[in-house]
Amino acid sequence: MNQVLIGWGVSLLLFIGGVGIPSGKAYSPQSTNPTTPPKQTATKPVMTKSIDNFESKTSVATPKIKFTWGDVSWLPELATEAGWPKDTHEKLAEIILRESGGCPNRRGGDAVDKNCNITHVTEWNHRSDSGLLQINGVNYNPKRNKWAIACRKLNICTQEPLLDALTNLKVGYLLYEADGWNPWDPCAWGEKYAKRCKNKP
Repeated sequence: MNQVLIGWGVSLLLFIGGVGIPSGKAYSPQSTNPTTPPKQTATKPVMTKSIDNFESKTSVATPKIKFTWGDVSWLPELATEAGWPKDTHEKLAEIILRESGGCPNRRGGDAVDKNCNITHVTEWNHRSDSGLLQINGVNYNPKRNKWAIACRKLNICTQEPLLDALTNLKVGYLLYEADGWNPWDPCAWGEKYAKRCKNKP
């Protein structure tokens, strides 16, 4: 009788203490099938000592740039991200203001309002010019130029991606690395464009 009581007592202590008696199988809360991957559980936010000290892991989104006609105050940050060295930013700003007014959504011939909203088209003969730097179709469209640098080097072969400011600046820097400021200088384009060259004799 005493042995029975001792046995019950030991079992009760083991139960209260949280110790289990092995049953011959290893316990696993996941599937024992080795071909089934374990289920992924979402990571919960960290809780500290009290609810007042709750730590959220949610990141704050960076606000989008509001582009307006004639404003390039955003240029240093975006140009640096695109790879342009700091000593090019002043000249780059001049070109952007001349080419697009600082409106990244402009195609050649587009007229815009002060908030860069396209209001109408004034010319139709250079619609392939794209975005901030008015990058021409010969630089991205392989149908016009099989050596189109943006298509070959960055896989940008249509106009649409160039209407994104950062993408446009990255392609612009690719052109700058290949040929300096010449892509934006009519004086470097030959006789056909001589009338647009400000430095002509």
